[in-house]
Amino acid sequence: MAITSRAPAPGGGVSGPPPVPSAAPARRGTAWAEGVERLREAATTEPGRLRIIGAVLAALIVLFGAVSVWEIAARSTAAEDVVGRSQPLSADAASIYRSLADADTTSSSGFLLGAQEPREVRQRYEKDIANASKLLVSAAANTGGSKEAREQIALLSEQLPRYTGLIEQARAANRQGLPLGGAYLRYANEQMTTQLLPAAQRLYEAETGRLYTDYDDARSWPLASLAAGLFALAALVWAQRRNYRRTNRVFNHGLVAATAASVVVLLWLAVGHTVARSSLSEARADGQESLKVLNDARIASLQARAGENLTLVARGAVLAEDKKSDKYDVDFTNNMKELDAGLATALRLADDEAGRAPVTRATDGVKQWKQRHTAAREADLKGDYEAALPQVVGDKNHKESSGAAFDTVDASLEQAVTHEQQQFTRAARDGLGALGGLVTGAAALVVVGAAAALLGIGRRLSEYR
Repeated sequence: MAITSRAPAPGGGVSGPPPVPSAAPARRGTAWAEGVERLREAATTEPGRLRIIGAVLAALIVLFGAVSVWEIAARSTAAEDVVGRSQPLSADAASIYRSLADADTTSSSGFLLGAQEPREVRQRYEKDIANASKLLVSAAANTGGSKEAREQIALLSEQLPRYTGLIEQARAANRQGLPLGGAYLRYANEQMTTQLLPAAQRLYEAETGRLYTDYDDARSWPLASLAAGLFALAALVWAQRRNYRRTNRVFNHGLVAATAASVVVLLWLAVGHTVARSSLSEARADGQESLKVLNDARIASLQARAGENLTLVARGAVLAEDKKSDKYDVDFTNNMKELDAGLATALRLADDEAGRAPVTRATDGVKQWKQRHTAAREADLKGDYEAALPQVVGDKNHKESSGAAFDTVDASLEQAVTHEQQQFTRAARDGLGALGGLVTGAAALVVVGAAAALLGIGRRLSEYR
């Protein structure tokens, strides 16, 4: 057997085995990889698993609260907009339309009365113009970035002074007995019907569109919050079941408290939003839809009255498309049909006696209006203008004129609009109130729930010390 000798070391000693090259230092992993490794190691022991469970439960409860606060805050803001911004703006847009239509009607009534125009008729016209101007300024300050609304407001602001200028020229010529006054009045009416009223209608539609968008935002279900709440509850139930199977203890006070807090938030969220959704739906169905129908009916009555007056002003000078009929008399007939249909719909939508009574009075007033208009129209067609005029505008001998019937219709519709506006406001505020306190309450309860879950797990961990 061969013996291998080792070379003597300097100084007479024997050298040791040759040095083995040292291994390269282990490369350090990423923070994420190290975190995963620690979790894996922690999960091999019961205390480690409990710590992970506690952290996950607290995170799920906090996530539930954060999502709930975010969604309910958004819905509360939308409901506040319905009550305090979009619906008032929609109502103002409708009021702009009514004021313009009423101004046109009143100006034609004053023109027919000529020098005998009562001061209250002139004041009504001036009030209509002032109201429309004031509401246009308010609408311009609250467009909310709506391009459509800004365009219509700009058009109305530009055309309204032109219209009032034409009316003043018509009044001045009429007081001097010049036939040119009728031409100015007809041109002013054309400007109103082709420029101002269509722009006001588009503004109303734009603002109503914003209102319906806010409705939809406020009424949409908080699905993410409900899903997060159910998931957190499922995790809490699982954790308590696991605790029971390992310890035979039925209750862990911390986990029970966390579960109770989560259940309260989830129920509050579901019930509160259901009540808010129901109230907002009532506001839309019983309030806003009725308001729209009543506003349309009132506008139709105003336009019908303007057509009736202009029939006497024009005296057959303006023909309809058939080149035979009087244009303004045809307009009157068409507008009265719209008024009849609107009143029938409003009566069907009215859900209480306070809402039905003024609509019924308006319906009766329309019947009288038609009868008196027919009598005045027959006199006018026979060439008896002097007999037809007082039957339309009224005088001391003709108190039961078509104008008096129109006033009854207009006053009744105004009362109906006021009632429906009150119903809308009450229902919408109830919807907003149902969401009140939910954001703050949910935030506070989820903090309590997360803390309780951590305390409950902490009690279990203390048993291992």
